[in-house]
Amino acid sequence: MSDSYWESLLSQGAEEHRKQAPDYSDKVAAGLGAGSTSPAFAGVAPKFNFRAQEFVWIDPANIPPRDWVYQDHLIRKFVSTTIAPGGVGKSTVTIGDAIAMASGLPFMGRKINERHLRTMIWNGEDPQDELQRRVTATMLHHKIDPRGPIRGRLFVASGRDMPIKISDDNQRIATPVVDALIDAINDACIDVLIIDPFVSVHSLPENDNGAMDAAVKAFAMVADKTNCAIELVHHSRKLNGIDADIDSARGGSAIAGAVRAARVLNVMTKEAAGKLGIEENERRSLIRDDNAKSNLCPPSGARWYKLMGEPLGNQTEDRPGDWIGVAAPWTAPQEAAETVSDSDLLAVQKALHNQVMRHSPQASDWAGYKVGEIVGIALDAVGKRRVDALIDRWVKEGWLKVEQTRDNRHKLRPTVNVGKWAPEPKE
Repeated sequence: MSDSYWESLLSQGAEEHRKQAPDYSDKVAAGLGAGSTSPAFAGVAPKFNFRAQEFVWIDPANIPPRDWVYQDHLIRKFVSTTIAPGGVGKSTVTIGDAIAMASGLPFMGRKINERHLRTMIWNGEDPQDELQRRVTATMLHHKIDPRGPIRGRLFVASGRDMPIKISDDNQRIATPVVDALIDAINDACIDVLIIDPFVSVHSLPENDNGAMDAAVKAFAMVADKTNCAIELVHHSRKLNGIDADIDSARGGSAIAGAVRAARVLNVMTKEAAGKLGIEENERRSLIRDDNAKSNLCPPSGARWYKLMGEPLGNQTEDRPGDWIGVAAPWTAPQEAAETVSDSDLLAVQKALHNQVMRHSPQASDWAGYKVGEIVGIALDAVGKRRVDALIDRWVKEGWLKVEQTRDNRHKLRPTVNVGKWAPEPKE
């Protein structure tokens, strides 16, 4: 990290916002990981500073609440993580988060618990000019005034110009780099630091749980000594179409165990799109945000974002203008509860009565073909999922039932038949 870069941060009013970081002079910072057999701690002299400390009761009303700054995801003195497969849009989402926190405007759907958060994005993959495009596009889309509260509170750095490596060539935690990072964050009064992606700031083996634990805990120490919240944006392993979860984080269970809040981002599944009546071309732009592991707050429901393009208007005579991906909250509609008349329901029941029609949409004699014909749903890929959801709804409501019937090979197969009969429509 260049001295000139951090000096420029200080010149933007940091002295006026300086926080008093805790005094750790009486603690053994070098004891982080002492005694570990991981290569990340090779050569660290064990230090021991243990003493019995009596628990002192304090009136619960006088215990300060946890210092969440961004609803249920980012908390001071702790590390959080966002996990997603490549190409899902995690950088786009976290850029939106950073701008929301720095501007004080909760346009990404999460509550901002503090005003005037000084937020920094460090991106290890994109050059500075590309980051300029992405941040600018997000501000344009969400109508953020660059002269407003965000001014002097958002910091963006590319790892190409300002590399960070918290491990050395011997695969050990580089204590001087960690210490320099602590000093820089304190000097610039950064409240939230986003590291994107995590793999760009270390060279440790990801299949070594001890090494990954050491890397995350190094950032936890940074968060603790600077009173800031740190977000590590992290790739999942290759999942072959399966949704990511907390255990999908590349690098083993150590990362999941070392962070205090985690979310996973996944593209909407085809099954969910069918139930919601979402077309395939739109489905790929819809990102689900699940609270994967928030062991310091109650679990919350999923959030959704939609990825879309924002024009920069920077076209020239010989080059087209840029359209840049941005993220915005998206509200999922209710599952497609098809509007079906009582007469259509009764017609479906009469068509299925005493027939052997399969419950599985993969079967050639699927009951859904008859249902789609009667209720007027074209059975393309989305239509099949809509009809399948409609049959499941009628089974739950008791109008239809699933029975086990032997086929011509004497194998039991789930088939659909009539449950309770729908009333005859009144004349």
